[in-house]
Amino acid sequence: MRLHFKQLVGRISLLNSLTTQQTRCYARDPFPNKISHYLYRAKLIDSIRLGLRSNPPSPTSLAPILNDRLLDSFVVTQALRSAPSADSALSLVETLETTPYFSHTQNTLHALATVLAKSCRTVQLKALIDAINAGRFGSIRVSFMNLMQWYAAIGDLELVLRVWDEYRLSSKRICTESYNIVMGLYVQMGKDTEAVEVFYRMIDEGAIPNSRTYTIVIEHLMNSGKLDSAMEVFNTLPLMRIRRTLKQYSILVEGFIGVERFDEVKTLLDEMRADGKFPGRALLLSLRRMNEAGFVQETDEFLKEMSPDERIKNIGCSVNSSDDDDDDEGNEISHASGDDDVKGVQLKPWLDPRALASALQHWNHEEVSALEDAKLVWTTRLVCKILRHFNSPETAWKFFCWAAYQPGFTHDIYSVERMMALSARHGRSELVDKLMSKIRREGMRLPFSTIRLIIDFYGLSKKADAALKVFHYDRTLCGPISKFNMMLLYSSLLRTLTKCGRNSDSMDVLEEMILGGICPDIQTFSGLMYHFALNGDIKTVQKLFAMVRQSGVEPDAYMFKVLIQAYCKAERAALAWRVFEDFRNSNLVPDADSKELLVKSLWKEGKRREAASVEENCEEINNALPLTLRGHIWTVSSADLTRVFNIYSKSFASIAG
Repeated sequence: MRLHFKQLVGRISLLNSLTTQQTRCYARDPFPNKISHYLYRAKLIDSIRLGLRSNPPSPTSLAPILNDRLLDSFVVTQALRSAPSADSALSLVETLETTPYFSHTQNTLHALATVLAKSCRTVQLKALIDAINAGRFGSIRVSFMNLMQWYAAIGDLELVLRVWDEYRLSSKRICTESYNIVMGLYVQMGKDTEAVEVFYRMIDEGAIPNSRTYTIVIEHLMNSGKLDSAMEVFNTLPLMRIRRTLKQYSILVEGFIGVERFDEVKTLLDEMRADGKFPGRALLLSLRRMNEAGFVQETDEFLKEMSPDERIKNIGCSVNSSDDDDDDEGNEISHASGDDDVKGVQLKPWLDPRALASALQHWNHEEVSALEDAKLVWTTRLVCKILRHFNSPETAWKFFCWAAYQPGFTHDIYSVERMMALSARHGRSELVDKLMSKIRREGMRLPFSTIRLIIDFYGLSKKADAALKVFHYDRTLCGPISKFNMMLLYSSLLRTLTKCGRNSDSMDVLEEMILGGICPDIQTFSGLMYHFALNGDIKTVQKLFAMVRQSGVEPDAYMFKVLIQAYCKAERAALAWRVFEDFRNSNLVPDADSKELLVKSLWKEGKRREAASVEENCEEINNALPLTLRGHIWTVSSADLTRVFNIYSKSFASIAG
């Protein structure tokens, strides 16, 4: 670099301050529609991406491209994100200094910081952060989470922990991802005991572990050779209503193929289909190995779905570098352009499904014509990703119907289920019914997870009758359903009915469920009891509690906590006090929050004797009261969390506490 990085930062910030005092001296070209604007940006981004791969990239080679007067922060952000190295990203930033009136934004600076972090450019990253914090870029700021992510990418544990401590001191509620970052870094550094301690700390402090948390746990176990423990954690996730991700499947499949345990792989592939997961290319080499081992029938269809689409052409330029752009979205989904025979750098054209969906929101004739003229290669992956980013079900439906007539494309179960989920979320049950009819006509099999998702989404859109219809008539489209999955399906339906205020129907469905030999789990009972307690229906709560006893389900501390909270919120503190008494009789300990809420509610309702009794009974154990009781209404039981923690902790060295 011709400029020292600190000098570069200083000149960038000076340019930004000048820009805020001036107005642009040119008018943006009047694109006829948003699609035309999107396509122009895509072409400009591709030009910059190729320029960054010249050998070496320099202001001289980049300046002609960046002098485009329609260059904006969106284009620069995307170019920086796909930069092959820190040097190329810094070269781009240096060249931008000479570009008239370009001003950096939070997105461009965060993109630059991410490239520096991934390239372990610690000194330069800190210089950029210091400049931002000093206000050299106006109102642009960095958050604690930004800092934790960047320092974790560098691998600087000390800095990550220092920022985490500051975050914890300044905020009452700590997000789950901060725990994930620390935990993942410990795993990466081989600090097994510390990683387990962070997982325990997350649970103990009341944070809610998410899919990424369990991905870290599963990958940690697999990399440590604890394959069976990893599989046990993975199999527990549906009980906790945690979404199993494609990455989790990929980690497990690759691990079991590596040790040639192909029976487990076959089971995972079947479950992957039942979960409606579109296979990723990360599995390609592993499944080819399994295919060569003789498991042709089990892998052939996956390999066909994962193979690169030959219609998608590369863009290229005659340069000496051969760096690939693995992180760019366009590697997976892109349009046909460029020359197959170009030597040197070969890249998939840039394509952003979110930006493309945003450009299509109005769906008028001009936009559709521009889209057709672009000659994009329509694949299932591309259609699904665009559908995911539509805000309007009407626009999504128009796009869905239009895509069906595009050359070389046919809707399959992946795109159909994506459209169904979007429609259900927005309460468009008539669209869901049309797609259900399509599935019947064409003999498709709907993934079980999609049926559950539709029923859950109908709870958000308050469509109880539509949910009942899907449950009773459309669930057959996913084939035979195991008893365990039926329990999950019933639980989703019950939750949806309570959200829609259909209390009588929910009790009817519960009785139907039990008469059918399917016992609700403790989360389902807890969710129902909490709902009816908040509605002041104490008789139904007592009936449900009797059902818990009769079914053989053992009430846990979290169920008692749910009841205490619900009764207190319903201003029925006397009933909450009775639950507290049941606590003591069952040798269970309330948590500090539950005890505090109960005492306050009793005092508020004039029941001072009972409040004093709670204080007296908790006095001896007050110091030992847990901060929060593990569990979450309708989803996670304390027993399941404890089970996962025990599997994880016993696989490594013992931990304190």
